[in-house]
Order: sequence, then structure tokens, then C-alpha cells
Amino acid sequence: MIGAVTNDTLAAGPTTAADCMDTDAIAFPRQEPYLVKPVLCLLVASLMTTSAHAAPAPTAPDAEKHPHTVKAPFGATRSDDYYWLRDDKRENPAMLAYLNAENAYTDTVMAPLKPLEDTLYKEIVARIKQDDASVPARERGYWYYTRFETGKDYPIQARRKGSMESPEEILLDINAMAAGKGYFSVGDMDVSQDNHLLAWAEDDVGRRQYVIRFKDLRTGEVLPDRIENVSPNVVWADDNRTLFYVENDPETLLTVRVKKHVLGTPVASDVLVYEEKDDSFYMGVGRSRDDRFLTIDLHSTVSSETRYAPAADPQAFTVLAPRARDVEYDADHFNGRWVIRTNDAGATNFKIVTAPSDATTRSQWKDWVAHDEAVLIEGVELFDGYSAIAERSNGLERIRLLFADGRQEYVKADEPAYSMGLAANPEHDTPWLRYAYTSLTTPTTTYELN
Repeated sequence: MIGAVTNDTLAAGPTTAADCMDTDAIAFPRQEPYLVKPVLCLLVASLMTTSAHAAPAPTAPDAEKHPHTVKAPFGATRSDDYYWLRDDKRENPAMLAYLNAENAYTDTVMAPLKPLEDTLYKEIVARIKQDDASVPARERGYWYYTRFETGKDYPIQARRKGSMESPEEILLDINAMAAGKGYFSVGDMDVSQDNHLLAWAEDDVGRRQYVIRFKDLRTGEVLPDRIENVSPNVVWADDNRTLFYVENDPETLLTVRVKKHVLGTPVASDVLVYEEKDDSFYMGVGRSRDDRFLTIDLHSTVSSETRYAPAADPQAFTVLAPRARDVEYDADHFNGRWVIRTNDAGATNFKIVTAPSDATTRSQWKDWVAHDEAVLIEGVELFDGYSAIAERSNGLERIRLLFADGRQEYVKADEPAYSMGLAANPEHDTPWLRYAYTSLTTPTTTYELN
């Protein structure tokens, strides 16, 4: 890791070409002279060369001031003389002219350092494994993974049926999708329960206003349905035709409405499922571990709320437990019950409780994993026959395994200091637990434990 180069670091570094030959002349942050010294020497050499032939400095653009008062929803006001620079549609000629002037000024000032910039860029790229790939994860009979190709900037999302020896099916080649665009990002993506349809959210502007698109994986056809101005979060119902998504407020980009779209129908007729009136809450949609329920999950800084509906017939969503200040919880359904991580009843480090499938209040919660003042519970993953709990104790992350017969044990680590956490475990009917591990001497690694 390269430490941040500050003014003090530069002041302590080489000031002449001779200094670059003397290792004692440079103060090396984080004891990495093999990285810092060449960088500083290249910088000094560039600056010395350019200063000898320095041209008059260009004049920096000066943004005009246009008095403007911004009014907040709660009544407060503030003065912003540069509010005119905001243009969400990127169409204001004056704003675009100013940004172009800033870019031209930056290019002129930085031009003498272009050779150094190219050198550093090439060195960084040389240290990257360009044809890297994620660890495949199995879900409903397919192995899903992300891979990169050498020389390309974006990933390819793909899958193979049955085993990794089967022919590859490319879900999304994001390099092709991004061609000719100044910006491109793919957010959430979800495959229907019958494995035939793909829904994904894409943004080619950079404002986090996504567009949901659809693809028939049997034919490769991209369907005409388009849902605009949404959050990158989607989930399919069991009928493989209905998609639930979250609509953003066009000004604040807050997640405000959950809607459902039926393939082949006009987006204008999409049904409003839920609307959040409190702008301190963020929300998303999801599916329970056992695929029995769809959920709407709402979270603020000090409060949470989950709503659920049968995935087979999601007509109405029921509140699992009404929101209450200073009560946070997140819930998953598995093995005929809700499993809930919460700080309720003074559990500042969180505890795990259970509730019946038709629960509607906190009075129905029963403690399962008790609160511990010395152990923070960060998450839980549910499997057939056991559960994996992500914890933090004595400053270290760890994973505790609770078995159906009452036994418990911890995933072992051979090093005194490390970071460990749950990895992708999309299927519950497996004896294999995947977790990620790294330390100061171990690169980030995904392990699979039986």
C-alpha cells in the first residue's frame, strides 16, 4: 500500500537530482522506499524540468456568483451563490462552458506531468491481474461468476449449468454495453425463479438514477420493457412475470416508492405497492432465505421496519414489527420461522431472536442467541442443520457455527490478527460454508469449509 504523500513528506524528500541517489535524503511513509522514492524522484525531475522552461501560468476560470436561496423541507434556508452550476440534465450552456474551461485549465497546468502520469499508470496496470474472475457460486442449478478479459475495463457476468465444465452462458457483457459511453454502471441484477429471465439496473449518466432492463436468457433477446428513475434493486415474484422495484424521488434520489411491473405491460400502469413518507428512511426489496417471502426492508439511523408478502402471491405486505425509535432489526425467514438480528431491549451489541411466520409485533419475539456485552453480532446466515453467525470480539472478526444438535464451534484462524467474514452463500441446502479471510500477510482469500 502506498502511503499518502503530503506536503510534509515532499518537504522531507529529495530536492535535487543528487538527493535521488541518496536514500537517507528521503523520509519514507510506511517504510516503502522501493515505491515512494521512485515516485518522488520522478516528480522532482518533472517539476525541475518544467520549471526551467516555465511558461506564464494560465488564468484559472472564475465561476460567477448568482445569489440564490435554498429552502430545506424542514424550513431552514441557506445562501448558495453557485447553485446555478447544478444542472441534473447536463444541458445548461453556461454551466457546460464553465466546466469545459475548468477542464482546459487543468489539462494545461498538468500537461508537464503527463509523462509521469503515464509512467505511474502503466506501473499500476502492470500489477493488476487483468483476466481475473470471482469464485463461482451455485444457485438453483447454475454456477454464477464474474470475469474480466485482458485490456477491457468492465466485467462479464456469466453462468454455467450444472458444473464449471459446462458451456458458458454470458448474461451481460458490460464492455459491449458501455461502448461509446462516458460512464456506465450495472447495479443489482436478478434471475427469475425459473432461471429464464434476467432483470438488471443500469446507469449511463452517473447520477444514480437507474434504468431497469430485461433479457430472455433462452434466446438472448433484450425485451422492450424499460423502467426509468429507479434504485438499483430488483426482485422477482414466483410467477416469473412480476418484478418488484424501488422508485427514486427525482430531486433528492431518496428511495420513496415500491412498485411492481408485469412484463409486457406499460410501465405507466405499474401498481404502487408501498410509499415511504419519512425521508429519514432508506428502503430496498429482497427475498427470504427459504424463498417463501418477498420483503420490503426500511432502515434509518436509529430505527428499522420489515414488511413481508408471500412470494407466490405478493398482493399485500404485512409489517413484521412496527418501527420504533432506537430499535433496529433485520430479518430473514427460514425453517418455518423468522430469524431476527436486533438491538431491542437494550441489546446494544445485538442479539438474535425468532418469531412465527405470521408475526406482526415485537411481543412475539423469543430470544435465541442472547446478548453479550463483549461480543458484537454483525450478521447471520442460515443453513440446513446449522447457522453461521458473524461476530466481533476483542477487536477481531470471527464466525461462530451453531448446530441443530446444540453444538457450537468457531471457524479457526492460524494468525493472531486477521479479518474474517461471511462470503456468498446463496444456497441453504449445503454443508459447505464460504467465508472471506485476509490479514497483513495473507491476501484476501475465499475459503470453503465443510
